[in-house]
Amino acid sequence: MGNQLFARKPLALLLEEMAGEHRLRRILGPVQLTSLGIGAIIGAGIFVATGAAAHNVAGPALMLSYVVAGITCVFAALCYAEFASMVPVAGSAYTYAYATLGELFAWIIGWDLVLEYAVGSATVATGWSGYFQNVLAKMGVQLPEVLRLSPWRYDATVGDFVTTGSYFNLPAVVIVALVTMILVKGIQESATFNAAMVGIKLAAVLFVIGAGLFYINADNWHPFAPYGWTGVSFFGKHVAGQTDPGGSPVGMLAGAAIIFFAYIGFDSVSTHTEEARNPRRDVPIGIVVSLIICTVLYIAVVAVLTGMVRYDQLDINAPVSRAFQQKGIGWAEGVIAAAGVAGITSVLLVMMLSGPRVFLAMARDGLVSRKFFGDVHPRFRTPWKATILIGCGVMVGAGFGPIEFLLHLTNIGTLLAFVIVCAAVLIMRRTNPDAERPFRCPFVPVVPILGILSCLLLMFSLPAGNWWRLLAWLLIGLVIYFLYGRNHSVMATYLAHEISKHGVSPGGSLATDIEVDPRADRKD
Repeated sequence: MGNQLFARKPLALLLEEMAGEHRLRRILGPVQLTSLGIGAIIGAGIFVATGAAAHNVAGPALMLSYVVAGITCVFAALCYAEFASMVPVAGSAYTYAYATLGELFAWIIGWDLVLEYAVGSATVATGWSGYFQNVLAKMGVQLPEVLRLSPWRYDATVGDFVTTGSYFNLPAVVIVALVTMILVKGIQESATFNAAMVGIKLAAVLFVIGAGLFYINADNWHPFAPYGWTGVSFFGKHVAGQTDPGGSPVGMLAGAAIIFFAYIGFDSVSTHTEEARNPRRDVPIGIVVSLIICTVLYIAVVAVLTGMVRYDQLDINAPVSRAFQQKGIGWAEGVIAAAGVAGITSVLLVMMLSGPRVFLAMARDGLVSRKFFGDVHPRFRTPWKATILIGCGVMVGAGFGPIEFLLHLTNIGTLLAFVIVCAAVLIMRRTNPDAERPFRCPFVPVVPILGILSCLLLMFSLPAGNWWRLLAWLLIGLVIYFLYGRNHSVMATYLAHEISKHGVSPGGSLATDIEVDPRADRKD
């Protein structure tokens, strides 16, 4: 069993699979991929996360929190870009881990990515609901109180979750259902819809920066770091900085850990590698360009926002639109709220687009059911069953999950994925030094090592409860793997073939020169 757990999928086999059956449609160019990246990054990070992070965790120092998070993402983005150019198939970090670290680590990261995208989608849907209800209020429409929010919310003053009086968040459930239907229809329709939403929200972001400049009061930036500059814990044990009444770290670094959620869109670009027309060139462009554009916009918006309104007076649910309301610019509030709805919709679309493609890659390897998760619709060419299943899960999370709970859980899952990808680059450079790399991560091993260390620092800055929830999710995944995935694995079939052929196990690393159909005799 040990050999199978650490069996690595040969790079040659990954490239061979590109010509196999059930492939996705290659129609995305560099502009569309960059648009998908911007669509996933710009949205909840500006329109939702800034309010809670500035109000409760970092204050005006949130500007530097975005810088720290952005630098951390640059390290990871360069590693993602190298792998995406080498292995232009679906699966993102899951596929990269399978080629470098072995099947067990691939399962762990694949399961983690599903958590990242599903919980992240639920977080975004919850933020979308807040902005949508703000637009309705401008029109004189108000939903019944029992349908406005999740049943619980986090109260920073007491450091615990309290009831809201609502039964579930109806708008969040409805938007998830609508996006799921769009995603089942096809990638072309999804990309076109996303491009329209990206145009609207970029115009809104530039408007916020341009108009907000005239309302900045520099006094609102003092104190600049009211919660301190650090905020680091180690598995829940306080190491440096301040804590809130619930014991969670606060400060500039803690703020970076929380708003890291705002950056996770760039890694979703790599999940669409199989749908790129020229993945070796276009995917690295989409990843790096979208990250650079969004980092600049984030810092500018936070500077304007915290300059317009004192950090402890920012609205947590719809901070940008409410900031203009607080300045008496009612018409701008309505425009920004409407753009926020459009912008967050595109984030939701891209994140929900990514999860099913991770499941698709896992299904091709036999780790989850190929008949269900690997079923590509004959007409739409989308993994429709996995899309519907994840959509149902996101509806539950968005309808009943508090946004603070969802936000932190998304961050720790994303950071774990980044750590593994950075480590995988180091390993692949040693195990496959001569492999073709259309894009090479610069300054190896410095960049991957800095990526690992910075991601771990942000992970340790998250509250201890997030670690326990992540471990619980991974434990559930390991149970599924040992009960199903290990017995149906492509690699299990391969290893059994080698043992029967040679009488010995070939070891943890799979040879690339043995011609064998990895799908032969596989159970489902």
